[in-house]
Amino acid sequence: MYFIKSLLTLVLFCALAFTDSVFAQDYYVYVAAESDDQVQLIHFNAETGEAAVSETIDVGVWPQENEGPHGLTISSDGKYWFVTIAHGTPYGQLWKYETGTNKFIAKVELGMFPASMDYNPLTGLVYVVNFNLHGDMKPSTLSVVDSETMMRLADIPVGIMPHGTRISPEGDVAYHVSMMTDELYEIDAYQLEVKRTLSLGQDSPQMDHFQKEAMDHSNMNHSPVEKPTWADPHPSKPFVYIAGNGSNEIIEVDTKKWEITRRFNTAKGPYNLEVSHNGKLLVVSYKGEGAVGIWDLEKGEELAYIENSRKVTHGVAITPDNKFAFISVEGIGGEPGSVDIIDLKKLERVDVVETGKQAGGIVFWKQK
Repeated sequence: MYFIKSLLTLVLFCALAFTDSVFAQDYYVYVAAESDDQVQLIHFNAETGEAAVSETIDVGVWPQENEGPHGLTISSDGKYWFVTIAHGTPYGQLWKYETGTNKFIAKVELGMFPASMDYNPLTGLVYVVNFNLHGDMKPSTLSVVDSETMMRLADIPVGIMPHGTRISPEGDVAYHVSMMTDELYEIDAYQLEVKRTLSLGQDSPQMDHFQKEAMDHSNMNHSPVEKPTWADPHPSKPFVYIAGNGSNEIIEVDTKKWEITRRFNTAKGPYNLEVSHNGKLLVVSYKGEGAVGIWDLEKGEELAYIENSRKVTHGVAITPDNKFAFISVEGIGGEPGSVDIIDLKKLERVDVVETGKQAGGIVFWKQK
């Protein structure tokens, strides 16, 4: 009997140890420090609740100049990461690195101020919007790059100050918003052309792309209200969620009906956002308030408002298991940037990691 009890105790102990090992996760994200010309790899140990910068990679060509690494994305196999170098002379670039070793592989020239981007796992193409922050207020482009050869395949004409590029779950279209023309763009990911545009204004007529082409985009009599800065498609439903940075709202668009279905009033300056991988939550950075909102998408209700460690909240990256959100925070003046780690179950901040100045682009790499 004693032997049986001891054996059961041992089995139970092993089971508990195995369970603990399963749930003890290490998470890795890359974040760009735009004012320090650095990309940093952040490691978070969920078991200990501690996070730190595990590696700093210097990027850019001229040490004496600020070249501004801005957007980040990762190949679907996790072998490569890509960063946009925004402050080119006059054009920016896309740089490719190997994950793990963080070895530089190749680069390609893009348009003026290349910003956010996304990697298409079906085609291996990278879609990068040229935000054109320092250029004239005129229509810009979305550049398409072959991630293998690092050749620029196309420059697709879009609206003024495009931002927030994300690929649909099916990989057939890319979405982004044009900030100064209050528009959502749907790009055919295979034909490399605009399929549809949607005006995001409260009273604006809904027009297709061909009607939009008939308008003179360079006519700035249009005063943008919504000033959308980000778009992210739902992982399983036909919706895209948009940050209305100027109108302080989240805009939900039904991509089948191609119309706005809901608007959520938010805190000041929603900037970036991401839908959780299970489609239940929406995490929104409030750039104007130095805070983050966690939203229940089904109810359309904000579950939590969490203040950040510093001001000027920027990017959002959610882990594949939907447990944590990593938030990049720029800081003000000479302050360092930071990455805040939020527990999406407890709805609270659990750690902060200091980074280089103006932490912006952020992307999840892996968990183990």
